[in-house]
Amino acid sequence: MRSILVLNAKGGCGKSTIATNLASYFAWEEEKSVALVDFDPQASSMEWLQARSEEWPEIRGYAAYRDNVRIPSNVDVVIYDAPARVSTSEISALVRRAETVIIPVLPSPIDIRAAAHFIRDLLTVGKVSREQTKLAIIANRVRENTLIYQSLQSFVKTLKIPFITTLRDTQNYIHAEERGIGIFEMAPSRVWQDLEQWEPLIKWLRSKRSRISR
Repeated sequence: MRSILVLNAKGGCGKSTIATNLASYFAWEEEKSVALVDFDPQASSMEWLQARSEEWPEIRGYAAYRDNVRIPSNVDVVIYDAPARVSTSEISALVRRAETVIIPVLPSPIDIRAAAHFIRDLLTVGKVSREQTKLAIIANRVRENTLIYQSLQSFVKTLKIPFITTLRDTQNYIHAEERGIGIFEMAPSRVWQDLEQWEPLIKWLRSKRSRISR
């Protein structure tokens, strides 16, 4: 079972958007059996699933902020949407579930500083420090060619964590969320720029670099 955790202790960085689009990718493009597990009491991922119609591939939803969760053995891919404002012990419990952790960071001074503190703590988590979980950073809601984006790039280069891709700030994600779908399920002519930006992340997730050798 492939397990991917979208994690950042800072709220508002787009974790649910990344998690739901990953779920839609694996369900639509790879025709996998997908579970989407929402640990955030805001329930953004669960509300996204409620808006999803039966014409799209099924994605099983689990409200982990409310119930104990046991993932069925016939699930191929599980995507975990982490809550904001998690403690070090909560981070450790979440990371134990995942083979791969994706950290979205926004290009703002507050978010960059918060990410620096969060990543410092994350690197001390046992499973991460023992390299039993693979980490990657993505820049989210970005307007390129801005000074703050350049600051984000400089910050990421100081880390020993792969910086995989940059996702632009676009209404396409909002339109997809309203319908309970991902950009992979939208008309390619409308979202081709976004699909290009997701390709490095998809390629990395397919590669051995994102997984632990068994």
